[in-house]
Parts: sequence; C-alpha cells; structure tokens
Amino acid sequence: MQFVGRHARKCGCEGGLTMCGIAGIFEGRTNSSLSIADSVNLMGKMLVHRGPDSSGIWSDQSQGIALSHQRLAILDLSSSGSQPMTSHCGRFVLVFNGEIYNHLILRKNIACHVSSSGHVWRGHSDTETLLAHLSIFGLSETLDQLTGMFAFALWDIQEQSLTLARDRMGEKPLYYGLVNGALIFGSELKAIRAYPNFKAEINRSALAGFMMHSYVSAPYSIFKDIYKLPAGSVITITRKDVVNNVIPTPQQYWSINNVASAGLLNPFEGDFVAAQNQLEELLLSAIQQQMLSDVPLGAFLSGGIDSTIVVAMMQYLSNNPVQTFTIGFNEQGFDEAVYAKKVAQHLNTDHTELYVSPIKAMEIIPTLNNVYDEPFADISQIPTVLVSQLAKQSVQVCLSGDGGDELFGGYNRHISGPKIWKNARHFPLLFRKIVAEVLQTIPPHKYDSFFNWVGGFSQNVKNIRSPGEKLYKVSSLLNASSSQDVYSKLIQHWHNVDDLVLGIGGEAFSNTSTFTKEEFGLSHQMMLADSAGYLPDDILVKLDRASMICSLETRVPLLDRKVIEFAWTLPLDMKIQQSHGKIILKEILGKYVPRQLVDRPKAGFSVPMDQWLRDPLKEWANYLLQSEKIKNQGYLNHNIIQNIWQQHLSGRFNHGSKLWNILMFQAWLNDHKI
Repeated sequence: MQFVGRHARKCGCEGGLTMCGIAGIFEGRTNSSLSIADSVNLMGKMLVHRGPDSSGIWSDQSQGIALSHQRLAILDLSSSGSQPMTSHCGRFVLVFNGEIYNHLILRKNIACHVSSSGHVWRGHSDTETLLAHLSIFGLSETLDQLTGMFAFALWDIQEQSLTLARDRMGEKPLYYGLVNGALIFGSELKAIRAYPNFKAEINRSALAGFMMHSYVSAPYSIFKDIYKLPAGSVITITRKDVVNNVIPTPQQYWSINNVASAGLLNPFEGDFVAAQNQLEELLLSAIQQQMLSDVPLGAFLSGGIDSTIVVAMMQYLSNNPVQTFTIGFNEQGFDEAVYAKKVAQHLNTDHTELYVSPIKAMEIIPTLNNVYDEPFADISQIPTVLVSQLAKQSVQVCLSGDGGDELFGGYNRHISGPKIWKNARHFPLLFRKIVAEVLQTIPPHKYDSFFNWVGGFSQNVKNIRSPGEKLYKVSSLLNASSSQDVYSKLIQHWHNVDDLVLGIGGEAFSNTSTFTKEEFGLSHQMMLADSAGYLPDDILVKLDRASMICSLETRVPLLDRKVIEFAWTLPLDMKIQQSHGKIILKEILGKYVPRQLVDRPKAGFSVPMDQWLRDPLKEWANYLLQSEKIKNQGYLNHNIIQNIWQQHLSGRFNHGSKLWNILMFQAWLNDHKI
C-alpha cells in the first residue's frame, strides 16, 4: 500500500523499512569444534515470528563470528533488502531490527558526501542506508542522526569487533551476555536459550524486581549473566574482551535524563497557543513519517487521548479512511470500545471492534509465556495480544498512542502523588504511620461499599474504579520518607520482597531513577522515572512482544525524538492543571474531535482480573499456587503466597496484581521447565 496524503508524498520504492529478529555469536577464538553457523541458525529459528518473510545467516568460522536475521518486509519487499548485509566497502556486516524513518534524508547526505566516488545503491532499504552511513560517517555521528526505532549488530571485519546498539527509548529489544566463553545476543530470550549448552539460571535479584514492578528492569534479565542493552546505549566488544571473558560497560549516546534536565533548564518561552501550534506540527510530522508503508497500515484506537490524537492526525493526513482496531469487554468498568467507536464514527475511520468474552480472553493466558519469554505480568498484556491478533487479520503495520502519559503527565500518580506528599510531609512520620494503620484496619471491600453508596449521589465518585484499593494506596504514601519513596510506593505491587523471594543475596533490581534536582518538582520527577523505567521495560515490551508474536509491526509516533525533546521544555502547567493531565494534548485534540468524546477519567487497558481469579481462573491458579510445588521450587515463600491467596478468595482484599505477578512467574517456570 502506498501512502498518499494531504501532507505526504508517494514513497513506493523510495524507502525500505524492515521489522526483524536478529541473533548472533562472537566466540573470540578460532578453534571451536562446533559450527557457529549451525548454532546461530538454531537461535534464529526461535525468532521466525518476528520475521517470517525470509531469513539469512552470515558467518566466518575462522573469526568465530556468526550473524542471523529473520525478515518481516514492510517497504522494499525485494531481496535487495535482505540481511545480513555487507557494506559497499566490504568492511562491515550488519543485522538490523527496526525502522529508520529519516533514511531518505540520510541517503541524500550520503549522496552529497560520496558523489565523487560514484556510490551505487543496490536497493531502497533503510538497512542499506544505515550500513552505508555507518561505514562512511562512523558510529557516533550515525547514531546522532538516526530517527527511528532500532536494535542492530555491526561486525567490523578489519577491527574484529562487534558493536550492539539500541534506539533512544528502547522500542526494539536486544539481549546479550557471555555464555560458555562466547558473546551471544538476540532480539528475545528465546534466541539466547537456543544457544547450545545455555544454562538457564535465575537471577533472584531480578526476580525480586519483577515481583515489585511486574517486569524485569533493564539492564538485567531474568537469567544470570544475560542483560538487556539499555535504551539509548551502545557497546563494542573486541576479540580480546571475549577471550578474557569480560564485557565492557554500555555507553549512553542519548539519555532521557539529560534531555529532561536540559529542557526544564531551558523552558519554552512562548505562550500556550504557540506551544500547541509547535507541538501539533511536530506530531503531524512524526505521524506522517511513520505512515510510510508498502503494506496495509492501521492504528490501535482505545478512545483515549493518546490513541485518538494519533488516529485523528492519521485521518487528517490520509485521503482514505484509516483502519482502526479496538477490543471490548462486557464487564462494567472495563469496556473502552464504546468510546473508541464514537471517535471512529466522528473521524469516519474504517473501524473494527471485537467484543471478547472472559472465556476467549482467558484462552490467551496459556500462550502468554510464549509471547513474553521472561516473566512479564502487566495485566493489560491480555487485551494487547488480542487487539494485535485482530489487527493482523487486516494490516501488517499499526500505529499506537503509547508515550503520551509519560511525556505529558497522564498518569494519576503524576497528579495525586505530589498533592498528597505536599500535605503529608508536614506531619511527623510517626503520626502518619499511625493514621495509615487506622485506615488499613478497614478492608478495601468495605470502602468499596461506601463509595458505591456515595456514587448514587455523585457521578464523579461513581466513576472511580476500585476506590478501596486506591485508598489503601494513599494510606501507604503516609509512610513515605522521601519524594522518591512516594514514587516507589505508588508503582510497586510488593513492598517487602525480601520476605517473598528466597535467597536474594542483595538488593532487588529496580529502575526507579528520578530527578536529583528537587526544584523541578515531584510531578516531573515521576514523569522522568516513568520514561526511563516503566515505559521501556513495561509499556514498550508489552507492545513489541504482543505485536511481533503475530508478525505485526507497531510504531509509536509520540516517541519521536523531536516530540520528546520539545515536551521536556514545556512548563508543568502546560501539562497538568488542578486535577487534569495532558492539558496541551487535549487542547490540540479539540481541533479534531469534540472534547466530550475523550474527556473522561483515565481507565487504562485492562481486564477484571480480581474477579476472574475468584471464579473462572480459580482452578488454574490453585494448581500453580500449590504450597508443596512452590516450596520445592525454592524461589518464593509459600506461606506468604497462601495467605494472600486466601485473603483474595474471601473477597475481603483484592490482591489481583500481586497474585498475577506470582502466577505469571509460576506459569513461566512450568512452561519453560526451568
């Protein structure tokens, strides 16, 4: 499909974007008795879902290096975009997963630089553009110039070194580590585990971090000695490094912390209208860039602010109805599809919605550990997989609205957390602890009953989901000792992981980095911490794995580099006012859709897990939570787990989030036979 819109030009064979799975081995020695080509082939086969269109291997047994690539072709569907790809000069070999949105601009730069030498292009792929730019301008300048999402491995034949790099926000994944004297890497842990004689030993500190957050924080993985390359980082490994069994520390070429600090120290100087106009132009430009495709393209639409602004601008830029997709649930308080449908009707998109029964949704659960091949427990993973499956039936590329909450103050914690802390910190900690204990003597379901009664008189109260849980969360903030402690308590499911996870032997790995400069305010500190941790390690992981298991490519235009950098120059009152977040996005969106279509409390993309665990999932959960089973595994405290399980079944407490973390780990252990 060629995209031709009001502000677009025909792309056709001018571009060449490719989503893929990559893997590789760097042994650092030449006397291996095993064929590294055979080994990397095994690793690559585990990533076929990321690139079912074609595959390729490049290896040099004498140098102990092998690279594998699985291709999902999006633009330039010809073989000229196949990988691994060798550079025009013959020095470099590249495997690349992702898309370089500005690769046509980079081609022009290359053409100007090498015009005298008569550089000849073999095809139109962004892979060839990236490789040429790397070979001509070098790694540092290339990374600085790239606009897109990517993870790549570059083998330098002359220097006999391997370079791994990952995009600025971590949209594309990359794991690596030393195993049996060899450096191995892959897009997913599936590829790592396929390496011959890989020993799957669980990192208990990473497990503790998972129990706190529902995901394993970068740079760690669930396995010892296997790491995630952090977002915006690059690492170069030489033969000497591998021989000496050491890995250099990754170096950041771009940092969200630095961008945020620079933006807030040099704030936007125009008024609110000027800020709206500039942000709108940046968003239109990013969305236009990311609509380029030679295959059918659509968008996820939840009916919320972020997905709606993406779809609205897509429709504005397109001459034809944009294909949109949403998943609905019949359970009260969990159905966002009705709002998405109203938005779609107003914008006149080609809308597809699917209402999913609890039985259909729960059929996904046994497959989750194949989708997310390390423990992952964001409950919204279930509808994300379902909507990806739905979209794949019609399109090969989908745009998503992720990123708006982190950049523009969209989470409730960005608004309520600072307010609570501002008032609470004036009271002595001992007094606050006493108040918290008193509040927690009443179980959440009692508070729910009270709020339901009050909801009969107030629509605002009626719209609050799980008020008892929220009140318990607020009471926990009274125990906070610092602003960072406030953030930790708001995002963590388990606080006392030392009691839950056995044999940690150190601190739980947790990504809760925040601003060190208090003068920037707690809301911005939380937004930064979410951008550095929660966004790449949870939101983008959820999106990437759910879509790629279906061989569906997803793009996130709100995470365009220029949008991010501009967002951090905006003062807080352009993002949050009183009890409302994403103020500037709402004002821009008002130009495209009536405010009443999207102006409602944030609900999120979730399922009624609390109820499901008490009834249709009870038997499955009982099996995984057997005390004897957990005791024999030796990872978790079975007494604590049984206690919260019984509390949950009684209905006095909703421990759905805590239990889902445990269940996903138990299911992962069971499915992967760890």
